[in-house]
Amino acid sequence: MANDLDALEDWAGVLLSKLEPAARSKLARSLAQKLRRSQQQRVKQQRNPDGSSYSARKLRDLKFKEGRIKRQAKMFQKMPRASYLKAKGDEHSISVGFTGRVARIARVHQFGLKDRAEVDAPEVRYKLRQVLGFTNTDINFLKNELLAHLTEK
Repeated sequence: MANDLDALEDWAGVLLSKLEPAARSKLARSLAQKLRRSQQQRVKQQRNPDGSSYSARKLRDLKFKEGRIKRQAKMFQKMPRASYLKAKGDEHSISVGFTGRVARIARVHQFGLKDRAEVDAPEVRYKLRQVLGFTNTDINFLKNELLAHLTEK
């Protein structure tokens, strides 16, 4: 995947260097917003960039909820909102990432790190769930959008 991104960067860099800085910034912002939408949809579908499902949540002891419907809620329900998932684009780069406290939670799941669910809770290693990442569809989309933008003039 890293090789695909490097190849895309080399290919697009030459073409984009011919654009004015204002036009590059406008294009970068547009691409960043579309890429954010793609990431939002993938997180809502509970999918890793390779298409596999997120690893299941750890089952909790639900003895205190006897008589209630016991179902597992989806993870990251509020995380893909635009207030948490920010997209930025300027004349040099495009970035899509989380902000604030949500960024820490996303980082723990992205890399499978240890963390505490609450202040006094024991430290637990979370399973790897790639919250952000490029799919092959995203890379092809970026190529097509760049070509469409550069050929319309």
